[in-house]
Amino acid sequence: MGAQISAETMLDRRLHMVNGQLRAGGVVDKPLLTAFLETPRQRFVAPEYESLAYLDRQLPARGAAKRKLMEPLTLARMLQAAMVVPGDRALDVGGGSGYCAALLDAVGAKVVMLESDFGAAAAARAELKRRANIVVVEGSLDLGAADRGPFDLIVVEGAFAISPDSLRALLADPGRLVGVDASGEPSQAVLYEKIGAALSRRTLFETAADTLDGFQPGVSFAF
Repeated sequence: MGAQISAETMLDRRLHMVNGQLRAGGVVDKPLLTAFLETPRQRFVAPEYESLAYLDRQLPARGAAKRKLMEPLTLARMLQAAMVVPGDRALDVGGGSGYCAALLDAVGAKVVMLESDFGAAAAARAELKRRANIVVVEGSLDLGAADRGPFDLIVVEGAFAISPDSLRALLADPGRLVGVDASGEPSQAVLYEKIGAALSRRTLFETAADTLDGFQPGVSFAF
């Protein structure tokens, strides 16, 4: 592990991330940009990666056996498309060590963070314990914390290689779900919007993400 980096240096790097990555990448939502500026990503990555926290890359989540945090720009563009507003009841699926949950809380959402990686969930619970509007739940991602729904917003922090029907069923009316569809090539960030009985799907941009457990395609056998 390298030498500890000062809080001032981390703030400078965070500011550079917001201006040099997010703004340059088309993120213009001011409350969202403020949330990224005020939320210290280095506290959510594995300790040995703290010095890399503000690069635009996936990094192992703190405490995790396998979960990674998404690239900041990818996450920011997804959240901007989802149009997070204060008071949203949000489900954060595959939330890792809690970075996205902290961002959602910073823009006024009430968050249920769902994680199947127990080490990451423990790290999230420790880091977020003073945030009254965040609840960390351990469980299967495809079940979606159904007993706590419905949700105005569902953020899938990763890819699904099969249709996320179990999560879409938890959407309130109206409701939005954003994530990465890896069922075809190339994989794409997508936004589902539910209004009444209608469910629309919009492609946002091409990107790549790890496919979350519970959303892998089934194994088939040929005889």
